[in-house]
Order: sequence, then C-alpha cells, then structure tokens
Amino acid sequence: MDIAGFKEQFRKAYRTDPRVFRAPGRVNIIGEHTDYNDGFVFPAAIDLFTWVAIAPREDRRLVVRSENLGESVEFNLDSPAPMQAHHWSTYVLGIARVLEESGHRLRGASLLIRGEVPIGAGVSSSASLLVAAGFALLANSGLSMECRKLALHCRRAENEYVGAHVGIMDQLSSSCSLQGCALLLDCRSLEFRALPLHDDLRLVICNTMVRRELSSSAYNTRREECEEGVRILAQHIPGIRALRDVTIEQLELFRPALPEIVYRRCHHVVTEDDRVLTAAEALEVNDLGALRKAMAESHRSLRDDFEVSCKELDLLVQLAESAPGVHGARMTGAGFGGCTINLVHKDFVAPFRAMISTEYERRTGLKPDIYVCDAADGAGPVE
Repeated sequence: MDIAGFKEQFRKAYRTDPRVFRAPGRVNIIGEHTDYNDGFVFPAAIDLFTWVAIAPREDRRLVVRSENLGESVEFNLDSPAPMQAHHWSTYVLGIARVLEESGHRLRGASLLIRGEVPIGAGVSSSASLLVAAGFALLANSGLSMECRKLALHCRRAENEYVGAHVGIMDQLSSSCSLQGCALLLDCRSLEFRALPLHDDLRLVICNTMVRRELSSSAYNTRREECEEGVRILAQHIPGIRALRDVTIEQLELFRPALPEIVYRRCHHVVTEDDRVLTAAEALEVNDLGALRKAMAESHRSLRDDFEVSCKELDLLVQLAESAPGVHGARMTGAGFGGCTINLVHKDFVAPFRAMISTEYERRTGLKPDIYVCDAADGAGPVE
C-alpha cells in the first residue's frame, strides 16, 4: 500500500491533510455456521485491508468517496436521509448512524476509502469496511472504543441498515485480532484467546470465482433449520438456548424427534464446535496432523450435513489435500462458492499456488484468484 500516494489522492479531492486508518479482512480457519449458534470459531485477520483517509469538517456532513468505484456520497448527520439499498455507502452511513444512536456524537468528516479485501469471496470485505469506517469516525471525533464494543456496533449496523443477519465473528476479527495469531472466539461470551500460528505456515486463500445467486436465501434457511432444531430439542433438554448447549450424546438420543434434514444441520454445528476446540488445542501443541484432520472433517461435514459446499469448492479441497506441504484445507465462509482456506508451509507455497491455478483452470475453465496471507493486527491508525 502506497500510503503517501493515498494521502495525496485525499489532498487532491479535499484540499486538506488526512489521518489514515485501516481494518483487515479475515479468514476462518475452522468453525463454520457456529457463530449464530452461540458456538466457537477460529478466525484470523489477514493482511488485506480496507483503508480510510479522513479529515474533520466544520459542518456535520459526511462526504465519502470510494477510490475503487470513483463514486461519492454525502450524508447530513443532523438530518439523515434514506440510504441507497445494496450500495457500498450503506456500510459507512450505517455505522455512523449506529454510533450516533448509541450516544457518540460524531464530527463531520471528509473520507476517502480504498479497499483491497476481495468482495464476495468470503473474507469479510463488508466487516472490514464497517470497522475501518467506525474506527476512523470515532478517532476523527476525539472518541475511542474498546474493540469488542466497536465490533458489536458494526454488527448492529450490518444487521439493521445493510439487512444482513450476520453473527459477530467477522466484525470482532477485524477489530480485535493480533498479528501472527488466530483468535479462539466464544461467540456467546465474546471472550477470545489469541493463539500464535506457526511461523512456517502461510494462509493461502483460493477463490473459486463462483458466487451462487441463492446463497443469501440458503443461508437464512440454514439458520431457520438450526433454530427449529433448538426449538424441538428444548422440549427434551431443559435450559438449552442454542445448539452450543447440546452435546453429541444428547443429539443422538433425541434424533428420532428431529426431521432428518434438521438433524443433519444440528449434527454439523454440534460436531463443528468440538472440531474448533480440537483444532485450537492442536495448534497450541503444534500437532499439525490433528489440525489437518479437524479441517478435513469440517469440510466433509459442511458438504454432507450442512450442504453448503459446491463442486468447485470440493475440487479445490481435493487438489489441496494431495499437495505436499499442506497442513489443512477446507471451504471457508458461508459457502455456495467463495473460497477455501489452506494452511501451507512457506517452502511449498509457490508450487502449491502453481498447481492449484493450473489444475483448477484445466478442470473448470475458471482461473482462481489465490491470496497468500499472514495473520494481521486488527483495526487501527496508520502512522
């Protein structure tokens, strides 16, 4: 990132000097569709960022420009107008409204946004934008906020203003991560532990270049099926609030009470929570074999029980599992396309990348985007 060039672009647009902030995207190593079931996840922020340059204004207007899209919007904090549906500006204006509604009076600002987190790839470009904008707007107003609290405000903005009923993982990963670490996150308590990743491992993200049109409705359906499972199981297991509270023994005992498809959805979530804890423990003791096994089982469960994989994701995982130097491979994100996450020894990254690119294109006709990442710090200022 050319910080000096980014600042110069801001000066050309606004005739003043900015401060610069950034927030990372994230990749989830393991723990899929567990966050909205109050479960455990194991994400890492990645060194692909959304950058925000900002300077104060004398009025209470926000003037926001996307460098990537060459578009600008204006927003009056004192008289909010309706937002544009399905537009990038909704994320910025949504977090501004949430901050104002929660009692944080914001100063007017001019903003320039540059995004390098791939959109629609399952690596949380939306959370990165929300967190970067929220952090910048607070700092511009002389305010600060603990990272968990900022993550909660960003989730509220995405739920209420963007209309995406997401869990907390993406926003908290972008806000609170530590360089070189993955976060073992309890999505109920929001407690987390930063666990160092092995120095020799790289996070290699392979994009199928497939994005299913029905992914949003299918995601909502999976949530409803999980909620139906909790409703039925609560009649037999007093006190449960989410699938997080159900053991595999209880699930098997009351399986006859569940429709088969609901049972399979619940089976994925309950076993995935166990796999997250197993993977975190394996990483702590450097048992890469156990980590690889947990990731492989996660992918099979997402494919067979939760049915959110697709042939392109399955192919990428199959190719990765046969490659030397790979210590884990699975789909990551909501599914129906998007990306795989691969833990690859640094000495094997180049041949791995070449093999995946060649073989995937040969078999599908699609050329995958491949991102080689390290685990990054969460949101903050750029000196």
